[in-house]
Amino acid sequence: MARAVTDARLLADALRDPAMAAMLDADGWTALIAMARAEQLIGTLAHRVDGIAMPAAVADLMADARASAGHGRVAALWEAAMARRALAPLGCPVVLLKGTAYVAAGLKAGVGRSIGDLDILVPRDRIAAVEAALIRAGWEWVKPDPYDDAYYRRWMHELPPLIHRDRDRMIDVHHTILPLTARITPDAAALIADSMAFDDGLRVLAPNDMLCHAAAHLFADGDLAGGMRNLWDIHCLIDDFGTEGLAARAQHHGLEAAVGRALRQVAALYATDLPVAWRGWGGADALFQRRILARDGWGRATRPATRFAFDVRAHGLRMPPLLLARHLWTKWRRRHRAG
Repeated sequence: MARAVTDARLLADALRDPAMAAMLDADGWTALIAMARAEQLIGTLAHRVDGIAMPAAVADLMADARASAGHGRVAALWEAAMARRALAPLGCPVVLLKGTAYVAAGLKAGVGRSIGDLDILVPRDRIAAVEAALIRAGWEWVKPDPYDDAYYRRWMHELPPLIHRDRDRMIDVHHTILPLTARITPDAAALIADSMAFDDGLRVLAPNDMLCHAAAHLFADGDLAGGMRNLWDIHCLIDDFGTEGLAARAQHHGLEAAVGRALRQVAALYATDLPVAWRGWGGADALFQRRILARDGWGRATRPATRFAFDVRAHGLRMPPLLLARHLWTKWRRRHRAG
């Protein structure tokens, strides 16, 4: 069965309806597990299929995945606490983003979720103070190259990544949610002002802003890598919060197109329950889904032409043509000289 699988729809089906996994044979489970690992959804899948009939070897693997996700959750929350401790003297808002925000808030999107870097959002006018405080607390620059450092500071929506010298954990410090060169400029001040505080002082985005950020990250910035996981996040956020007020908030941030596409995709892949106003299928949606599902039964990336096209699209979204041409030329020249 694994060789007959042509894309990652099997994984989407299992997340949407875990009972269907009980009907898989050994090759089917192999394909499902390979896809879930490749898409960083193995912990999520393990929680979804918990309790259904499966081979003993698969049950052991799923138990290990749940345990690993649990350890990841603890590590992510600990890293957030360390950042809070380092930044507390500044008195500025610190908003958790993405996976750490989901687990800190106890949301469905955080159940079993793979969490890598710690992502935070802080006011842009405090970014220098935040960076200095983190460096004093043991974080170090990952990008020592002067061009890369300048590129982040001048054009991007975040500082160059920092990694802690003792814990080997990375932190991405954002001052907005899309690059400064992008065509869309979300209202970062509103994201922070309307965020919700925990007792320890850390914050998370308001529900509709979480949805806007997830949609922006997937459809207004990147090349759709990790699309299945990001869409599962959005599915779960809608399950937790619904969509009331989402259209107005998306319009406020200039993200109507990204949010609309995200909701169409989650409805198609995960049968997300949406109001009629959000349903439908746009002309290019099938192409986006083709990219999102580009994974074979061994977990390998497929459809290289489609992937390349979306990689080009991502560069075009991030920079105007002349700036992009200069950036790519500079990167190519540096690599050529280094080689």
